[in-house]
Amino acid sequence: MQIQPSLDLSRITDRALCAVGEKVASGTRLSAGDAKILFTSPDLLGLGRIADYANRRRHGDIVTFAANQHINPTNVCYLRKTCVFCSFARLPKEEGAYHYTLDQVFAEAESAASGLTKEFHIVGGLDMKAGLAYYSDIFRGLKSRYPHVHIKALTAVEIAHISRIEKMSVEDVLVALREAGLDTLPGGGAEVFGRGVRMTIADKKLAAEDWIAVHRTAHQLGIRSNCTMLYGHVETIDDRIDHLTMLRDLQEETGGFLAYIPLAYHPDNNELGIELGRQGSATTGFDDLRNLAAGRLFLDNFEHVKTHWIMVTPFLSQTALSFGVNDLEGTVVREKIYHEAGAHTAQGMSLDDILSLIRAAGKIPAERDSFYRILRVFDRTAASEPVAA
Repeated sequence: MQIQPSLDLSRITDRALCAVGEKVASGTRLSAGDAKILFTSPDLLGLGRIADYANRRRHGDIVTFAANQHINPTNVCYLRKTCVFCSFARLPKEEGAYHYTLDQVFAEAESAASGLTKEFHIVGGLDMKAGLAYYSDIFRGLKSRYPHVHIKALTAVEIAHISRIEKMSVEDVLVALREAGLDTLPGGGAEVFGRGVRMTIADKKLAAEDWIAVHRTAHQLGIRSNCTMLYGHVETIDDRIDHLTMLRDLQEETGGFLAYIPLAYHPDNNELGIELGRQGSATTGFDDLRNLAAGRLFLDNFEHVKTHWIMVTPFLSQTALSFGVNDLEGTVVREKIYHEAGAHTAQGMSLDDILSLIRAAGKIPAERDSFYRILRVFDRTAASEPVAA
Protein backbone atom coordinates (compact mmCIF):
# COMPACT_ATOMS: atom_id res chain seq x y z
CA MET A 1 0.00 0.00 0.00
CA GLN A 2 1.34 3.42 -0.99
CA ILE A 3 1.84 5.75 1.97
CA GLN A 4 0.17 9.11 1.35
CA PRO A 5 2.68 11.97 1.46
CA SER A 6 2.31 14.97 3.74
CA LEU A 7 3.12 18.61 3.04
CA ASP A 8 4.92 20.54 5.78
CA LEU A 9 3.96 24.15 5.05
CA SER A 10 6.08 25.39 7.97
CA ARG A 11 9.20 24.85 5.84
CA ILE A 12 7.99 27.26 3.12
CA THR A 13 9.40 30.74 3.69
CA ASP A 14 7.24 32.69 1.21
CA ARG A 15 3.80 33.38 2.71
CA ALA A 16 2.16 33.79 -0.71
CA LEU A 17 3.60 30.45 -1.81
CA CYS A 18 2.44 28.89 1.44
CA ALA A 19 -1.12 29.94 0.59
CA VAL A 20 -0.76 28.25 -2.78
CA GLY A 21 0.48 25.14 -0.99
CA GLU A 22 -2.67 25.12 1.12
CA LYS A 23 -4.75 25.12 -2.07
CA VAL A 24 -2.75 22.25 -3.51
CA ALA A 25 -3.10 20.22 -0.30
CA SER A 26 -6.88 20.73 -0.33
CA GLY A 27 -7.20 19.84 -4.02
CA THR A 28 -8.30 23.34 -5.03
CA ARG A 29 -7.53 24.32 -8.63
CA LEU A 30 -4.93 27.08 -8.93
CA SER A 31 -5.82 30.39 -10.58
CA ALA A 32 -3.76 32.53 -12.94
CA GLY A 33 -2.84 34.63 -9.90
CA ASP A 34 -1.56 31.53 -8.12
CA ALA A 35 0.45 30.62 -11.21
CA LYS A 36 2.14 34.02 -11.09
CA ILE A 37 3.28 33.21 -7.57
CA LEU A 38 4.70 29.89 -8.80
CA PHE A 39 6.73 31.75 -11.44
CA THR A 40 7.94 34.57 -9.18
CA SER A 41 8.34 33.20 -5.66
CA PRO A 42 11.93 33.47 -4.36
CA ASP A 43 11.45 30.24 -2.39
CA LEU A 44 12.47 27.72 -5.04
CA LEU A 45 12.90 24.93 -2.50
CA GLY A 46 9.43 25.63 -1.14
CA LEU A 47 8.03 25.44 -4.66
CA GLY A 48 9.85 22.15 -5.11
CA ARG A 49 8.38 20.76 -1.89
CA ILE A 50 4.85 21.55 -2.99
CA ALA A 51 5.39 20.10 -6.48
CA ASP A 52 7.07 17.00 -5.04
CA TYR A 53 4.11 16.53 -2.71
CA ALA A 54 1.64 16.81 -5.61
CA ASN A 55 3.69 14.34 -7.64
CA ARG A 56 4.11 11.81 -4.82
CA ARG A 57 0.38 11.94 -4.21
CA ARG A 58 -0.08 10.61 -7.75
CA HIS A 59 2.97 8.44 -8.37
CA GLY A 60 4.75 7.75 -5.10
CA ASP A 61 8.49 7.26 -5.72
CA ILE A 62 8.09 5.76 -9.21
CA VAL A 63 9.94 7.53 -12.05
CA THR A 64 9.20 6.20 -15.52
CA PHE A 65 11.21 6.23 -18.74
CA ALA A 66 10.80 4.80 -22.24
CA ALA A 67 13.19 2.92 -24.49
CA ASN A 68 12.83 5.25 -27.45
CA GLN A 69 14.71 6.41 -30.55
CA HIS A 70 14.49 9.78 -32.28
CA ILE A 71 14.43 9.83 -36.08
CA ASN A 72 14.45 13.14 -37.99
CA PRO A 73 13.78 12.25 -41.67
CA THR A 74 14.36 15.76 -43.07
CA ASN A 75 15.64 19.14 -41.91
CA VAL A 76 14.40 20.94 -45.05
CA CYS A 77 11.88 23.57 -43.98
CA TYR A 78 10.25 26.42 -45.86
CA LEU A 79 10.00 28.39 -42.58
CA ARG A 80 13.79 28.43 -42.28
CA LYS A 81 13.95 32.24 -42.37
CA THR A 82 10.99 33.01 -40.10
CA CYS A 83 11.44 30.62 -37.13
CA VAL A 84 14.38 32.55 -35.74
CA PHE A 85 14.79 30.34 -32.65
CA CYS A 86 15.43 27.19 -34.74
CA SER A 87 18.93 25.85 -35.42
CA PHE A 88 17.87 22.64 -37.13
CA ALA A 89 16.08 23.78 -40.30
CA ARG A 90 17.72 24.29 -43.70
CA LEU A 91 16.48 25.52 -47.06
CA PRO A 92 16.51 22.84 -49.82
CA LYS A 93 19.85 23.87 -51.35
CA GLU A 94 21.48 25.15 -48.19
CA GLU A 95 24.60 23.49 -46.86
CA GLY A 96 23.68 20.73 -44.44
CA ALA A 97 20.19 20.19 -45.85
CA TYR A 98 19.06 16.57 -46.05
CA HIS A 99 15.97 14.54 -46.97
CA TYR A 100 16.16 10.85 -46.13
CA THR A 101 15.11 8.19 -48.58
CA LEU A 102 12.97 5.40 -47.16
CA ASP A 103 16.03 3.15 -47.06
CA GLN A 104 17.92 5.74 -45.02
CA VAL A 105 15.07 5.98 -42.52
CA PHE A 106 14.91 2.21 -42.19
CA ALA A 107 18.69 1.97 -41.83
CA GLU A 108 18.64 4.49 -38.99
CA ALA A 109 15.90 2.49 -37.29
CA GLU A 110 17.89 -0.75 -37.34
CA SER A 111 18.71 -0.48 -33.65
CA ALA A 112 15.09 -1.53 -33.06
CA ALA A 113 15.96 -4.99 -34.40
CA SER A 114 17.34 -5.84 -30.95
CA GLY A 115 13.83 -5.55 -29.54
CA LEU A 116 14.94 -2.99 -26.96
CA THR A 117 13.51 0.09 -28.72
CA LYS A 118 9.82 0.47 -27.87
CA GLU A 119 9.07 3.83 -29.51
CA PHE A 120 10.11 5.84 -32.58
CA HIS A 121 9.86 9.59 -32.06
CA ILE A 122 9.70 11.06 -35.59
CA VAL A 123 9.70 14.79 -36.36
CA GLY A 124 11.36 16.97 -38.99
CA GLY A 125 11.09 20.12 -41.06
CA LEU A 126 8.26 21.42 -43.21
CA ASP A 127 9.59 19.89 -46.39
CA MET A 128 7.49 20.37 -49.53
CA LYS A 129 8.59 16.88 -50.63
CA ALA A 130 7.48 15.28 -47.36
CA GLY A 131 3.76 14.86 -47.78
CA LEU A 132 1.21 12.21 -46.92
CA ALA A 133 2.70 9.52 -49.17
CA TYR A 134 6.23 10.05 -47.79
CA TYR A 135 5.24 9.65 -44.15
CA SER A 136 2.70 6.92 -44.86
CA ASP A 137 5.44 4.90 -46.56
CA ILE A 138 7.78 5.51 -43.63
CA PHE A 139 5.21 4.40 -41.07
CA ARG A 140 4.13 1.33 -43.01
CA GLY A 141 7.75 0.34 -43.59
CA LEU A 142 8.63 0.73 -39.92
CA LYS A 143 5.56 -1.17 -38.74
CA SER A 144 6.23 -4.04 -41.13
CA ARG A 145 9.82 -4.31 -39.87
CA TYR A 146 9.19 -3.58 -36.18
CA PRO A 147 5.54 -4.26 -35.35
CA HIS A 148 6.31 -4.06 -31.64
CA VAL A 149 7.48 -0.42 -31.84
CA HIS A 150 5.10 2.46 -31.17
CA ILE A 151 5.22 5.38 -33.65
CA LYS A 152 4.95 8.81 -32.05
CA ALA A 153 5.33 11.17 -34.97
CA LEU A 154 4.69 14.58 -36.52
CA THR A 155 3.96 17.74 -34.57
CA ALA A 156 0.72 19.66 -35.08
CA VAL A 157 2.71 22.01 -37.32
CA GLU A 158 3.74 19.11 -39.57
CA ILE A 159 0.19 17.72 -39.64
CA ALA A 160 -1.16 21.12 -40.71
CA HIS A 161 1.62 21.39 -43.32
CA ILE A 162 0.64 18.04 -44.85
CA SER A 163 -3.01 19.16 -44.78
CA ARG A 164 -2.12 22.28 -46.80
CA ILE A 165 0.08 20.69 -49.42
CA GLU A 166 -2.30 17.74 -49.93
CA LYS A 167 -5.42 19.95 -49.86
CA MET A 168 -6.98 17.63 -47.28
CA SER A 169 -8.62 18.29 -43.94
CA VAL A 170 -6.56 17.77 -40.80
CA GLU A 171 -8.96 15.02 -39.80
CA ASP A 172 -8.49 13.16 -43.08
CA VAL A 173 -4.70 13.47 -42.80
CA LEU A 174 -4.74 12.06 -39.28
CA VAL A 175 -7.01 9.18 -40.28
CA ALA A 176 -4.76 8.30 -43.22
CA LEU A 177 -1.60 8.46 -41.11
CA ARG A 178 -3.21 6.36 -38.38
CA GLU A 179 -4.07 3.72 -40.97
CA ALA A 180 -0.42 3.79 -42.07
CA GLY A 181 0.82 3.18 -38.51
CA LEU A 182 0.80 6.47 -36.58
CA ASP A 183 0.02 5.82 -32.90
CA THR A 184 0.37 9.15 -31.07
CA LEU A 185 1.50 12.74 -31.67
CA PRO A 186 4.43 14.48 -29.97
CA GLY A 187 3.87 17.89 -28.44
CA GLY A 188 6.33 20.06 -30.37
CA GLY A 189 5.57 23.19 -32.35
CA ALA A 190 3.62 24.83 -29.54
CA GLU A 191 6.51 27.15 -28.57
CA VAL A 192 4.60 29.87 -26.63
CA PHE A 193 1.03 30.58 -27.71
CA GLY A 194 1.06 34.36 -27.14
CA ARG A 195 0.48 36.20 -30.40
CA GLY A 196 3.23 38.73 -29.75
CA VAL A 197 5.74 36.03 -28.93
CA ARG A 198 4.92 34.05 -32.06
CA MET A 199 5.23 37.17 -34.21
CA THR A 200 8.72 37.66 -32.78
CA ILE A 201 10.13 34.14 -32.89
CA ALA A 202 8.00 32.26 -35.46
CA ASP A 203 6.01 34.75 -37.51
CA LYS A 204 4.70 32.31 -40.14
CA LYS A 205 4.30 29.27 -37.94
CA LEU A 206 0.98 27.63 -37.13
CA ALA A 207 -1.12 29.94 -34.93
CA ALA A 208 -1.89 28.92 -31.36
CA GLU A 209 -5.57 28.28 -32.07
CA ASP A 210 -4.66 26.06 -35.01
CA TRP A 211 -2.14 24.08 -32.93
CA ILE A 212 -4.87 23.52 -30.37
CA ALA A 213 -7.33 22.55 -33.15
CA VAL A 214 -5.00 19.85 -34.52
CA HIS A 215 -4.63 18.27 -31.09
CA ARG A 216 -8.36 18.56 -30.42
CA THR A 217 -9.04 16.73 -33.68
CA ALA A 218 -6.49 14.06 -32.85
CA HIS A 219 -8.02 13.54 -29.42
CA GLN A 220 -11.52 13.28 -30.93
CA LEU A 221 -10.17 10.53 -33.19
CA GLY A 222 -8.73 8.69 -30.20
CA ILE A 223 -5.13 9.69 -31.00
CA ARG A 224 -3.38 10.73 -27.78
CA SER A 225 -0.66 13.38 -27.75
CA ASN A 226 1.86 15.25 -25.65
CA CYS A 227 2.21 19.02 -25.24
CA THR A 228 5.09 21.39 -24.65
CA MET A 229 6.10 24.96 -23.92
CA LEU A 230 9.39 26.43 -25.17
CA TYR A 231 10.53 28.88 -22.47
CA GLY A 232 13.48 31.16 -21.81
CA HIS A 233 13.51 33.50 -24.85
CA VAL A 234 11.26 36.58 -25.20
CA GLU A 235 8.11 35.41 -23.40
CA THR A 236 6.77 37.01 -20.22
CA ILE A 237 5.40 35.29 -17.12
CA ASP A 238 1.90 36.18 -18.30
CA ASP A 239 2.65 34.52 -21.66
CA ARG A 240 3.64 31.34 -19.86
CA ILE A 241 0.48 31.36 -17.74
CA ASP A 242 -1.77 31.96 -20.75
CA HIS A 243 -0.05 29.09 -22.57
CA LEU A 244 -0.54 26.69 -19.68
CA THR A 245 -4.15 27.79 -19.32
CA MET A 246 -4.87 26.90 -22.95
CA LEU A 247 -3.32 23.46 -22.43
CA ARG A 248 -5.27 22.90 -19.23
CA ASP A 249 -8.51 23.97 -20.90
CA LEU A 250 -8.05 21.54 -23.81
CA GLN A 251 -7.19 18.74 -21.42
CA GLU A 252 -10.38 19.52 -19.51
CA GLU A 253 -12.31 19.26 -22.77
CA THR A 254 -10.74 16.13 -24.28
CA GLY A 255 -8.49 14.38 -21.74
CA GLY A 256 -6.26 13.52 -24.68
CA PHE A 257 -2.86 14.76 -23.48
CA LEU A 258 -0.55 12.13 -22.06
CA ALA A 259 2.20 14.36 -20.71
CA TYR A 260 3.45 17.94 -20.42
CA ILE A 261 7.09 18.64 -21.31
CA PRO A 262 8.54 22.12 -20.77
CA LEU A 263 11.41 22.70 -23.22
CA ALA A 264 14.34 24.99 -22.51
CA TYR A 265 15.32 27.35 -25.33
CA HIS A 266 18.88 26.92 -26.60
CA PRO A 267 20.40 30.06 -28.18
CA ASP A 268 23.38 28.70 -30.12
CA ASN A 269 23.39 28.72 -33.93
CA ASN A 270 20.13 30.60 -34.41
CA GLU A 271 19.16 34.17 -35.26
CA LEU A 272 17.25 34.80 -32.04
CA GLY A 273 20.23 33.87 -29.92
CA ILE A 274 22.41 36.30 -31.89
CA GLU A 275 19.81 39.06 -31.57
CA LEU A 276 19.50 38.49 -27.82
CA GLY A 277 23.27 38.32 -27.43
CA ARG A 278 23.02 34.98 -25.71
CA GLN A 279 25.28 32.68 -27.72
CA GLY A 280 26.84 30.08 -25.47
CA SER A 281 24.28 30.51 -22.69
CA ALA A 282 20.91 28.93 -22.06
CA THR A 283 18.22 28.99 -19.40
CA THR A 284 19.22 28.88 -15.74
CA GLY A 285 18.78 25.81 -13.61
CA PHE A 286 16.56 27.88 -11.33
CA ASP A 287 14.15 28.61 -14.19
CA ASP A 288 14.30 25.04 -15.50
CA LEU A 289 13.20 23.65 -12.14
CA ARG A 290 10.59 26.38 -11.71
CA ASN A 291 8.95 25.58 -15.05
CA LEU A 292 8.73 21.89 -14.26
CA ALA A 293 7.29 22.48 -10.79
CA ALA A 294 4.82 25.09 -12.05
CA GLY A 295 3.65 22.69 -14.74
CA ARG A 296 3.00 19.96 -12.19
CA LEU A 297 0.97 22.29 -9.95
CA PHE A 298 -0.99 24.36 -12.45
CA LEU A 299 -1.75 21.51 -14.86
CA ASP A 300 -3.69 19.58 -12.24
CA ASN A 301 -5.51 17.49 -14.86
CA PHE A 302 -2.25 16.13 -16.33
CA GLU A 303 -1.03 12.81 -15.01
CA HIS A 304 2.56 13.08 -16.25
CA VAL A 305 5.28 15.75 -16.35
CA LYS A 306 8.48 14.90 -18.19
CA THR A 307 11.99 16.34 -17.90
CA HIS A 308 13.99 16.40 -21.13
CA TRP A 309 17.55 15.60 -20.05
CA ILE A 310 18.94 16.39 -23.50
CA MET A 311 17.97 20.05 -23.07
CA VAL A 312 18.70 20.67 -19.38
CA THR A 313 21.43 18.05 -18.72
CA PRO A 314 21.02 14.73 -16.91
CA PHE A 315 22.15 16.34 -13.65
CA LEU A 316 19.39 18.93 -13.61
CA SER A 317 16.84 16.33 -14.74
CA GLN A 318 17.90 14.24 -11.78
CA THR A 319 17.22 17.18 -9.45
CA ALA A 320 13.88 17.74 -11.20
CA LEU A 321 12.72 14.35 -9.91
CA SER A 322 12.20 16.16 -6.59
CA PHE A 323 10.40 19.09 -8.26
CA GLY A 324 7.22 17.42 -9.43
CA VAL A 325 8.56 15.32 -12.31
CA ASN A 326 7.58 11.67 -12.68
CA ASP A 327 8.97 10.90 -16.15
CA LEU A 328 12.45 11.08 -17.62
CA GLU A 329 13.18 11.29 -21.35
CA GLY A 330 14.43 7.87 -22.36
CA THR A 331 17.27 6.33 -24.32
CA VAL A 332 16.64 8.59 -27.39
CA VAL A 333 19.54 7.52 -29.69
CA ARG A 334 20.95 10.15 -32.11
CA GLU A 335 18.92 13.24 -31.18
CA LYS A 336 19.64 16.07 -33.66
CA ILE A 337 17.33 19.05 -33.24
CA TYR A 338 18.48 20.36 -29.86
CA HIS A 339 22.11 19.47 -30.49
CA GLU A 340 22.02 21.78 -33.52
CA ALA A 341 20.90 24.51 -31.10
CA GLY A 342 23.85 24.03 -28.78
CA ALA A 343 22.90 21.17 -26.45
CA HIS A 344 26.15 19.65 -25.15
CA THR A 345 24.59 16.50 -23.74
CA ALA A 346 25.05 13.05 -25.25
CA GLN A 347 22.77 12.03 -28.12
CA GLY A 348 21.55 9.01 -26.21
CA MET A 349 21.65 7.40 -22.78
CA SER A 350 22.09 3.74 -21.89
CA LEU A 351 19.62 1.84 -19.76
CA ASP A 352 22.21 1.44 -17.00
CA ASP A 353 22.84 5.19 -16.92
CA ILE A 354 19.11 5.95 -16.73
CA LEU A 355 18.67 3.48 -13.88
CA SER A 356 21.65 4.91 -12.00
CA LEU A 357 20.41 8.47 -12.42
CA ILE A 358 16.93 7.66 -11.07
CA ARG A 359 18.21 5.50 -8.21
CA ALA A 360 20.70 8.13 -7.08
CA ALA A 361 17.79 10.56 -6.73
CA GLY A 362 16.17 8.17 -4.25
CA LYS A 363 13.48 7.11 -6.71
CA ILE A 364 12.32 3.79 -8.15
CA PRO A 365 12.96 3.33 -11.91
CA ALA A 366 10.20 1.87 -14.07
CA GLU A 367 10.16 1.29 -17.80
CA ARG A 368 6.86 2.31 -19.45
CA ASP A 369 5.23 2.07 -22.83
CA SER A 370 4.13 5.09 -24.85
CA PHE A 371 0.77 5.22 -23.05
CA TYR A 372 2.53 5.34 -19.67
CA ARG A 373 1.60 1.78 -18.80
CA ILE A 374 4.39 0.34 -16.67
CA LEU A 375 6.21 -2.59 -18.27
CA ARG A 376 8.68 -3.39 -15.52
CA VAL A 377 9.72 -1.90 -12.19
CA PHE A 378 13.36 -2.04 -11.14
CA ASP A 379 14.73 -2.33 -7.64
CA ARG A 380 15.44 0.94 -5.83
CA THR A 381 19.05 -0.18 -5.55
CA ALA A 382 21.25 -1.64 -8.27
CA ALA A 383 20.00 -4.98 -9.53
CA SER A 384 20.39 -6.84 -12.78
CA GLU A 385 16.73 -7.81 -13.10
CA PRO A 386 13.46 -5.95 -12.61
CA VAL A 387 11.54 -6.82 -9.46
CA ALA A 388 8.10 -6.71 -11.07
CA ALA A 389 6.50 -6.85 -14.50
